[in-house]
Amino acid sequence: MVGLKRKLAATAAVALLTFATTPAAWAESLADTLVAAYRNSHLLDQNRALLAAADENVAQAVSALRPVITYSANYYKQRRLNDIASPVFNGSGFDMVRTESFAEQTTVELAIQLTLLDFGRNKASVEAAKESVLATRAGLVGIEQDVLLTAVQAYVNVRLALEIQNLRQNYVNVIGEELKATRDRFDVGEVTRTDVALAEAQLAEARAALASAEGDVRVARESFKAAVGHYPGKLASLPRAPRLPASLDAAQAVARREHPNMIRQQHLVKVADLNIELAKANMRPTVSARGAVTLSGGAGDSNHYAQESLGVTMSQTLYAGGRLSSQLRQAQMQREAQRAALHQTAVGLDQNLGTAWAQLDVSAAQISANQLQIEAAQVAFQGLREEAKLGARTTLEVLDAEQNVLDARAARVQSEAQRYFYVYQVLAAMGKLTVKDLNLGIPTYDVTGYYNLAKDAPVVSFQGESLDRVLKALGKQ
Repeated sequence: MVGLKRKLAATAAVALLTFATTPAAWAESLADTLVAAYRNSHLLDQNRALLAAADENVAQAVSALRPVITYSANYYKQRRLNDIASPVFNGSGFDMVRTESFAEQTTVELAIQLTLLDFGRNKASVEAAKESVLATRAGLVGIEQDVLLTAVQAYVNVRLALEIQNLRQNYVNVIGEELKATRDRFDVGEVTRTDVALAEAQLAEARAALASAEGDVRVARESFKAAVGHYPGKLASLPRAPRLPASLDAAQAVARREHPNMIRQQHLVKVADLNIELAKANMRPTVSARGAVTLSGGAGDSNHYAQESLGVTMSQTLYAGGRLSSQLRQAQMQREAQRAALHQTAVGLDQNLGTAWAQLDVSAAQISANQLQIEAAQVAFQGLREEAKLGARTTLEVLDAEQNVLDARAARVQSEAQRYFYVYQVLAAMGKLTVKDLNLGIPTYDVTGYYNLAKDAPVVSFQGESLDRVLKALGKQ
């Protein structure tokens, strides 16, 4: 029995040494996983498109400051039949004939209209659209953090599931040898049939636990594929976790300053302020100019003419049933709501970071306790096994002690995986879990690329080389 234990331990040690010394080129690292998750995320693609849509709001607001040119063309044709017949001389007499007449008219008008003065309405609209773009950019960073954190969790979970599966498989092998040895001892009369049954029951339980662990591996692989875009192959060892600030207070200070949720909410407060200015501007007059050239032609010379017109109009809504005042009050209440949301965002960031920090400390304490549990369980198991040889302990006590060793090792593996993940959760709570902060060394999405193409509201489409360049930067070509 002791020889078998030493053989299994030696085999496991050789396997671990081989795994540790084999070149990692064939194994997928955590950095590889994060890069794949960033490049394959449909959620990021969705929110990048939403950012581009927000960029177009700036273009539309800018277009309101420019002239509007329109044309209209009208063709008119008329046939008129007289109801009363008229006498028509036919050479020898008169015939009563009903006459008909035709008229046609073609009119073409080209007009241009320009807002000369709107007392700040367009300016507020443009600035509000720009602030919305900045808020959407911050939201995109938040989505990036979620994608990367999910990828870290998927990577850690696959490795954890595989380690638990290996522990369960080794335990099945050990219990199988235990059962074989117990049967041999039963054959020579050293133990009873009850001892054999207990070993058989323990083996069945171990196999059931192994089946559950294998199922956990399959579930973890599916979660990995959903988060990363492909099934995991051979995964490399976890790299050293990133460094964290020295204290919770320092981490919270970073979060309040740099977390994308905080930045996004700050821009939304500015949007709310600008919407108040826009509501006030809507109560003021508008001065606009309109010029038009009209050409008309018909069947006769007298129906041909050309007309030019130019006018300036000043208009203002004097009474709208209280609608404008209601819009102003609504904008003011929305500003108060956004300000309250900003304070609540800060509270939420502190809470999330405090929770993640506490979980990190708890997991570290659990690892220390798990190690003591392993050592104590191992000593107890060895002592019970020796006492069982002398008949002072039962087979059930020995099997239970061996199960305790396995449970302690599994608990330590799980605590180590949790602690590693909590480091990245703290980074995400700080707002520092991005491709740039992690130094992944890949091109990232240029949030200004599409904006620079669209912000000035170009008249012609840029579906050609410029858009191809943006798509290439996204890694889609």
